[in-house]
Amino acid sequence: MKITSLADLQRRPRRVAVGTFDGVHLGHREVIAGADTMLTFQPHPTAVVQPEAAPRMLTDLPRKADLAASLGVQELVVIAFDRDFAARSAQQFIDDVLVGALGATHVSVGENFRFGHKALGDADLLRADARFDTRVVQLQEVDGEVVSSSHIRGLVLGGAVEYAGHLLGDPFTMSGEVVHGDRRGRELGYPTANIVPDAAYVTPGHGVYAALARTLDGGPVQTAIPAAVSIGVRPTFVTGRGELIEAYLLDFDGDLYGATLQLAFCKRLRGEKRFETVDALIDQMAIDVQSARAICV
Repeated sequence: MKITSLADLQRRPRRVAVGTFDGVHLGHREVIAGADTMLTFQPHPTAVVQPEAAPRMLTDLPRKADLAASLGVQELVVIAFDRDFAARSAQQFIDDVLVGALGATHVSVGENFRFGHKALGDADLLRADARFDTRVVQLQEVDGEVVSSSHIRGLVLGGAVEYAGHLLGDPFTMSGEVVHGDRRGRELGYPTANIVPDAAYVTPGHGVYAALARTLDGGPVQTAIPAAVSIGVRPTFVTGRGELIEAYLLDFDGDLYGATLQLAFCKRLRGEKRFETVDALIDQMAIDVQSARAICV
């Protein structure tokens, strides 16, 4: 997979899928099907034109690239979206980007895709251009509901990670740097890798989850292994540390500090709970670990 920008492109005939593709969900995958190039925007355009309404993202750029590659995309072109780019008209986007820079022979978009200044460009404008063929993909439905990034964000925030993964086509995944905590897990017999949530991205609702964990960028856990993951504020203890993601990697004993840990969520096990005694918490943690081992195989 090649990741590039408009400035670094060499013009050639391309089959281009265009969109923000946050999550690369089942609907996005229909748009991407048959494309050799995926054109996307970083940051999300709403973060520039209407920052107060900007959504928390489902996927960062490396994850988006990995998913695109798994779908057969050969090239990910990332437009650095800013106010200057937002000011371009829809026709300029077609002329300068799709035709001029990319050399598109085929363009694929979702039926609700809008582009150009004030989002005045739409699928009809693309269809009217004879320089390339346009494929407009209808919104996809599962269980009678439209598959959308906003719907999936709501599912993740509500803890419904298993169904979110069904709509995504792959498990919901997040990653972050492992940081030092208060070593409470080690004292309880379950040493955890701690990640501070990034406010720019969606985090599953407070609770305990079964997940698969691995490290990125050459870290010590190259093959995904089951993990029991707690997300919340640890109500049994008074820590004052705020929200934290704590992952206990089953059958792993090593140093993860500074590594980038990726968590692929399998299922929510239970909600966050305050225990009356530490022993009661330890007993429940043992059950959580057994459940994670059985679910994430």
